[in-house]
Amino acid sequence: MANGHPEEPFSEKLRVPEALTFDDVLLRPKESRVEPDDADVTTRVSRDVPLSVPVLSAAMDTVTESEMAIAMARQGGLGVLHRNMSVDGVVAEIERVKRADELIIRDVVTASPNQTVRQVDEMMAERGVSGAPVVDGDDEVLGIISGTDIRPYLEVGERDEVREAMTDEVITAPEDVTAREALELMYEHKIERVPIVDDENRLIGLVTMQGILQRREYDQAARDDDGRLRVGVAVGPFEEERAAAADEAGADVLFIDCAHAHNRNVIESARDIKAAVEADVVVGNIGTREAAADVVEFADGVKVGIGPGSICTTRVVTGAGMPQITAVAQVADVAAQHDVPVIADGGIRYSGDAIKAIAAGADAVMLGSYFAGTDEAPGRVVTMNGKKYKQYRGMGSVGAMRSGGGDRYLKDVEEDDEDYVPEGVEAATPYKGTLESELHQLVGGMKSGMGYVGASTIPEFKKRSEFVRVSPAGQTEGHPHDVIITDEAPNYRPEE
Repeated sequence: MANGHPEEPFSEKLRVPEALTFDDVLLRPKESRVEPDDADVTTRVSRDVPLSVPVLSAAMDTVTESEMAIAMARQGGLGVLHRNMSVDGVVAEIERVKRADELIIRDVVTASPNQTVRQVDEMMAERGVSGAPVVDGDDEVLGIISGTDIRPYLEVGERDEVREAMTDEVITAPEDVTAREALELMYEHKIERVPIVDDENRLIGLVTMQGILQRREYDQAARDDDGRLRVGVAVGPFEEERAAAADEAGADVLFIDCAHAHNRNVIESARDIKAAVEADVVVGNIGTREAAADVVEFADGVKVGIGPGSICTTRVVTGAGMPQITAVAQVADVAAQHDVPVIADGGIRYSGDAIKAIAAGADAVMLGSYFAGTDEAPGRVVTMNGKKYKQYRGMGSVGAMRSGGGDRYLKDVEEDDEDYVPEGVEAATPYKGTLESELHQLVGGMKSGMGYVGASTIPEFKKRSEFVRVSPAGQTEGHPHDVIITDEAPNYRPEE
């Protein structure tokens, strides 16, 4: 500054670069030999965590808790548990996901030989199981009892002891049994469960036919090295205790959950968390190449999105943000050089938006409102004006901030609602049914986009795809027009 005047005229700030979002571009069709059903959408969400489908459910309290995370992992994606819950609560949610499809059930419902058949029948009904190993005080397996064993005794009396009703010739297996070996035992002996025992015949777990068949049903599921479903967990930028607890509980990926991660304090804390845990650490949200350069040296992944979400008001409240296609492309330019996966978070309304994000350089996409209306999302279905909806709110909304999400926006939590400066709203999203059906349409549309470009894998697609600019007239032309839609398509909902 010279003589009290700026060295550079303020008018120079008006020479601004162009930034684009999803509706501004289309994929340029190319010659192709790729059929959509043959497209391979496997990817990485972080350095060491692969996924069968490049989709994550957002860490929002109206989107992802354990039920959603289980469903996402079974379909090959990843659910990211929100952080508006206690540390003990998030540990319990992680454990539910990890137990969901375990081959060996560790928390086994057992019976004592001295219990009556009536007591065991009531216990099994309460715990939702159809059979239980019978063990003594040292957990040695003495027999096994099922509803079939109990039923004749209930008809003649209720005081008969389990030792009289149980099957005492028990087929057991060691802890290193495989799913195939356990299933062969079950078919050979016509049984539905096999107790897992140690060298001294003490019970350590249980394998059930239902569990094995369920694992077979979800053969593309995202699983860790022990065969358990994968799960992501959001932690605050300064929540070292939560990060350590989630890591100890078995979280596969920790997401540093901050609206503006290009903050020196956030980056330093994220670096400390990365050094203290075994799980991969994804840092976000960012939206520029400069931010990417500051985090890729230590982060296992980066998450992109400054204000694109449907319930986010960051851009209108703060005046700051970056249109999502440009943000993803800028971050990917830097992250790709360091082999760091990029996640596009927010603004995706259709499957075409999702595959455009991949074309811009993302390795996976994260969705909130898209999944908030599914059965697996928290909350109940409500009916308004004859239509069904589910609650959906931004993590910057007053309600979410009141529940503990204020520090995501680097703000102190206040007692009085009037003291909040929210960056999100609370809303309702149309009820959509099952997550599986929504994912089928989403991933199917993404595969079709790969077919139009002529790429059979995501890495090939990112190299081969090109964008063309679209005018406002072209945007209108791209949607159904000059007609009245009489039957809704499962993958297209006109914006109201």
